[in-house]
Amino acid sequence: MKRALISVYDKKGIVEFASSLKELGWQIISTGGTKDLLSKEGIEVVEVEEITNFPEILDGRVKTLNPYIHGGLLFKRENKEHRQTIEKMNINSIDMVVNNLYPFEETINDENSTHEDIIENIDIGGPSMIRAAGKNYKDVTVIVDPKDYDLIIDELKKGKDTDISTRRYLARKVFNYTSYYDTLISNYFNELEDISFPENITLNYKSKMDLRYGENPHQKAAFYEEINNTIGTLSKAKQLHGKELSFNNINDSNGALKILKEFEEATIVGVKHSNPSGIGSAKTIEDAYVKAYECDMKSIFGGIIASNREINEKVAKSINDIFIEVVLAPSYSKEALEILRKKKNIRILQIKDIMKQNKNEFDIKKVLGGILIQEKDSKLLLNDIKIVTKRKPNEEELEDLLFAFKSVKHISSNGVVIAKDKATIGIGLGEVNRVWAVDNAISRAGKKVKDSVLASDGFFPFKDSIELLAKAGVAAIIQPGGSIRDEEVIEEADKNNMIMVFTGIRHFKH
Repeated sequence: MKRALISVYDKKGIVEFASSLKELGWQIISTGGTKDLLSKEGIEVVEVEEITNFPEILDGRVKTLNPYIHGGLLFKRENKEHRQTIEKMNINSIDMVVNNLYPFEETINDENSTHEDIIENIDIGGPSMIRAAGKNYKDVTVIVDPKDYDLIIDELKKGKDTDISTRRYLARKVFNYTSYYDTLISNYFNELEDISFPENITLNYKSKMDLRYGENPHQKAAFYEEINNTIGTLSKAKQLHGKELSFNNINDSNGALKILKEFEEATIVGVKHSNPSGIGSAKTIEDAYVKAYECDMKSIFGGIIASNREINEKVAKSINDIFIEVVLAPSYSKEALEILRKKKNIRILQIKDIMKQNKNEFDIKKVLGGILIQEKDSKLLLNDIKIVTKRKPNEEELEDLLFAFKSVKHISSNGVVIAKDKATIGIGLGEVNRVWAVDNAISRAGKKVKDSVLASDGFFPFKDSIELLAKAGVAAIIQPGGSIRDEEVIEEADKNNMIMVFTGIRHFKH
């Protein structure tokens, strides 16, 4: 007789599954709440204690950790010596394990959970059993996902056992499951001890969706979400309209979202290829949209629009005047949704907590042979700025300088942003030479450049950029400072009656 050990926390579908196994002639072994449920439903069950000849002890901490369980799981059926050993020890085979683990993830995410609650939800016996069954998948079927119940019953109805390829597929799921589970536990203890960079690191993400393709059609791709820090992110976005998101949609939308979180005032961010095409802040979201759009009315075509306020009818009409791939906002008026939905290909995403700042996030970059991991660039408090020129900024100029510096934080280095009236008017980015970035930004700003301000993500190594900016009519500059030629750069600014502010903070983005 084939025997299955069933002990599950998530009992969804388990009664029907166990009933089907009994009809197929299987003996059911079970423990605790699972045993009680199956017995109540009239399914004959053998208690684990009858197999182990040992009672459950330590408030359930020890019940299946026993040679009669693990011997029955781990012996190789084709190995003569193994068979002789289990016959001699009077151990019977266990041919199937159905188990899912204590809800550690749910417990750590419950704000009411105490440390003791969390510790008691670290499963010991379950992982041991399913790992043993997974290791011996050639002889044992192991199920950790209720979605696989129907598959197993269908195969058993066709023959006496499951197919070897199915058992290998199930074993794969086991080790993915236990790896994920153990990572949750190790991350909890790292956080408890305030360890940002432990001796070994396992990244913990859960599958969100398969994507049609990656950055290019020949690249496969998928979207995985973090376990924590998902509020106010794309993984919690509710899609209200449009076809499924692509890799580039998600990547570009994430770029827009990160920029948006810098601004408290009503702000619109336009993004193309993860870089801003325009950023605008104003008292109203309508005015913010105009500012962002007018920065670069060509590049926004086919891009992303992100708003930190509700999209209303007027803004929706303006968006529909051009081709936009994705719109992100905390909410939409009824009229705005009706207007936006007239375009078949636009994706409309709602992120209710769009301004939520998630702490303890990391920036991760893949390199050949490893990863680079760093804290996210969250520093922007400019309490210690130094005005290093003779001319000082007035309140309006200082507001624009701070706006520009928030904006430049999110463009590819070397990068500069020219701004006026809390709107980007010229962006120069991704250059290997800072003077080229300055030249491009001036060119893109056009006639609006006069009396504007500029922010640079890094210091100016030479005075040549300042000469260009002075000639164009830029009135003020904000930059980290720290060059060996700072004095020369400041002198050039003073020569042209310009304002220069040092922040002491660099914002390279590679």
